[in-house]
Amino acid sequence: MENTIKTGDNVYVHHSAVLMGSVTLGDSVNIWPSAVLRGDLQPITVGEMTNIQEHVTIHVDYEAPTKIGSHVTIGHGAIVHGCTIKDNALIGMGAIIMDGAIIGKNCIVGAGALVPQNTVVQDGSVVVGNPARVVRPVKPEEIQGIEESARNYYQQAMIEMATEAEGID
Repeated sequence: MENTIKTGDNVYVHHSAVLMGSVTLGDSVNIWPSAVLRGDLQPITVGEMTNIQEHVTIHVDYEAPTKIGSHVTIGHGAIVHGCTIKDNALIGMGAIIMDGAIIGKNCIVGAGALVPQNTVVQDGSVVVGNPARVVRPVKPEEIQGIEESARNYYQQAMIEMATEAEGID
């Protein structure tokens, strides 16, 4: 697949992050140190105001692109592979989401959870464990927390961009 990196407005990509293949980033996306987005076999699309934290790996499969919605937080060290994550989801640190899985809107995938291939997590669910299982519905205050996380990471990204523009890194 051709190297086609497309970015929206106000996108922050740390200089140690790697983007390759077909990757499209919406407005206000922020990608932190050592994250890897490898859209070499299929495209990766990331919606607006999504944050991809340190050491996250996002890849695809031969028949499975990766689609990430808007206002999503992907925690440190998570692996997202050939799956779909809908809007306003939180993927916990070290979680693994496999090919063909679908994470619904307003979901939380707990830290260290393994979401197996082709699993569908319904909107508004909290999943944990290996294999991941639904333990309860997401609470309204948790939905607000996910939204706040996206805003906070965006604000920090704007500070980082300003600092880098001043030559301070």
